[in-house]
Amino acid sequence: MKPKILIVDDSALSRRTLRRILESTGYEVVEADDGMAALELYFLEKPRLVLLDLVMTGMYGIDVLVKLREMDQEACVIVASADIQSSTRKMVDDAGALGFINKPFVTEQVVAAVERALEEGAIGETN
Repeated sequence: MKPKILIVDDSALSRRTLRRILESTGYEVVEADDGMAALELYFLEKPRLVLLDLVMTGMYGIDVLVKLREMDQEACVIVASADIQSSTRKMVDDAGALGFINKPFVTEQVVAAVERALEEGAIGETN
């Protein structure tokens, strides 16, 4: 069985799309529709990777990313957003994300980003 992935997005359509892509390639998926639920589920479910939207109601995705990294310095997070500005990508990288995928989702890009992030995360664990 492949690792568990937490999808965090306030859009039910985005969560459903990511779930379909990830489950079809063998990953176990859990979902949160806002930042507070994401932090709680991360603690309870211990996912290997988090796919995190930036623009959500309540808590902004970058704040969730910072809190996840405070809770777990080894947290593997990929940001999923329609925001393609280079300043946004830099902010996400600086906050500790292992990857960035654009919306709308393309199956091959999602799978490649997930596999790359999991590999990078695994390398980090062995050091």
